Amino acid sequence: MKLIKTALVSSALMAASFGAAANVTINGAGATFPHPIYAKWAEEYRAETGVQINYQAIGSGGGIRQITAKTVDFGATDAPLTIEQLNDEAMLQFPMVMGAIVPVINVPGIEAGELKLTGEVLADIYMGKIKQWNDERIAELNEGLDLPNQAIYVVHRSDGSGTTFNFTDYLSLVSKEWAENIGVNSDVTWPREATTIGGNGNAGVANFVGRTRGAIGYVEYAFAKQNNMAHTQMASAEGNFIQPTMDTFQAAAANADWANAPGFRLLLNNQPGAESWPMTAATFILMHKEQMDSDKAQAIVDFFQWSYEKGGDMAEELDYIPMPESVVEMVNSEWSQGFTSNGAAFIE
Repeated sequence: MKLIKTALVSSALMAASFGAAANVTINGAGATFPHPIYAKWAEEYRAETGVQINYQAIGSGGGIRQITAKTVDFGATDAPLTIEQLNDEAMLQFPMVMGAIVPVINVPGIEAGELKLTGEVLADIYMGKIKQWNDERIAELNEGLDLPNQAIYVVHRSDGSGTTFNFTDYLSLVSKEWAENIGVNSDVTWPREATTIGGNGNAGVANFVGRTRGAIGYVEYAFAKQNNMAHTQMASAEGNFIQPTMDTFQAAAANADWANAPGFRLLLNNQPGAESWPMTAATFILMHKEQMDSDKAQAIVDFFQWSYEKGGDMAEELDYIPMPESVVEMVNSEWSQGFTSNGAAFIE
């Protein structure tokens, strides 16, 4: 995808700005979903500008709590706040990058990308209605695959998680029973009928799946790929079984209608299209509208602007989807109009 190429200031002014900001340290906390790309951007940005970006991947719930309490400069969440919540806290929210959630498994004899699942079957696994890997409903989807007589262990996030928010949103879209009995949240009451294990963060889920024979969990795709985890195929909204790839992620993201999303609150699950990966999500940044230190706030915005402009290739290398030009233009407008210091706009 093409990223926006802005020319808001001359290269000389930009260099001067970087020089002035070289001693700045910026602190953020929140979602584990985007941690790999935020870490990469921070590393490259520091090498280029000297600005230190510290990011703690503590989960979306923790990020929301910390930015609300003003103990960090920005919060990060995969569970976007509503416009009412943003107004109550006088915060701006904007999407930084898009990615995907994938089911990961530890099933003897089953390799990455071999097992096929539908959303309905996945929901029933997490509700404890399907308890064995050779259950006839799984077998019907996987003719010719040697499924073991192995108990299923359901691994979920134990912390307040935007990944859980997006995962349960997807299950609610494909399962009426899930929607009515469990619902959508960053932390839900997991069905007692399933044999469940809770892990902290993407790393915790991955760890339990990796060491538990018969386990299934959900993690961000870049994390699964980097850790050589066995993912499943999923049925798209139109019933086509597809692999998690950049092409299927971009197919889902292409349908996103950001222009009609107040506060940029938009969920991308189960988008139409035979090749659209069904669990695709954006991750968001939260900042307070009124900034006490306008210079530091400008330095934060400079980092995010740099990430939009120069971070696209890095994002794709880590299997994230860069935000399209049209969305970045909307975010730029939101910054220039929304941020104030002592009541006056200051963003260049």
